[in-house]
Amino acid sequence: MRTPKDISLANHEIVTLAAYLLGGETQRVDTEDIAIKANALAPGRFTWRKYLDQINIETVRAFLSDAKKPKNGRYLAGAGKEGWILTGAGMAFAKQHLSFLTGADLSRKATSAKERNWQRRERDRMLASSAFAKFTAGSQDTISRQEAESFFRVDAYVTGGAREEKILRTKNTFGDDPDLGPLIALLESIITKGRSQ
Repeated sequence: MRTPKDISLANHEIVTLAAYLLGGETQRVDTEDIAIKANALAPGRFTWRKYLDQINIETVRAFLSDAKKPKNGRYLAGAGKEGWILTGAGMAFAKQHLSFLTGADLSRKATSAKERNWQRRERDRMLASSAFAKFTAGSQDTISRQEAESFFRVDAYVTGGAREEKILRTKNTFGDDPDLGPLIALLESIITKGRSQ
């Protein structure tokens, strides 16, 4: 197992960790907020060459874009104007590597009362869904694409980035839930593979 002394993080990995620490598993995080957090995690790596006290936002944007590329793990989704959210691969990377950042500020943005209420309501809604009922009855082969989409609150009108974000937010928030996690993985595969019953 690698120790903190053995690990060397690339810049696209540092911005991924910064996005995670700012709540990027469930909501989009602004580029400027990520820049501040990344610079706190790795002082000097994201600053101007001549003015070391200034963060180079263009450099941070470039590494955020790098974190979207498949060759770099596809850790993030999003863009500069809309903000950044972690993918499943980004969540796995962040959870695996946070413990290696000894001495770094690993504080996370506190979950607001509004976010906690949303999580509670969403969990209750998903547990009451027809997809969950079929899954717990052992009838997962009868779950339709429409039921899978309803579970994630997406339909034919929710497309592109908005669709991906809704699925990511659910997966990142409830993917480790012992009741919902396995179902979420199954339903995501139904949607992404286009399987329908």
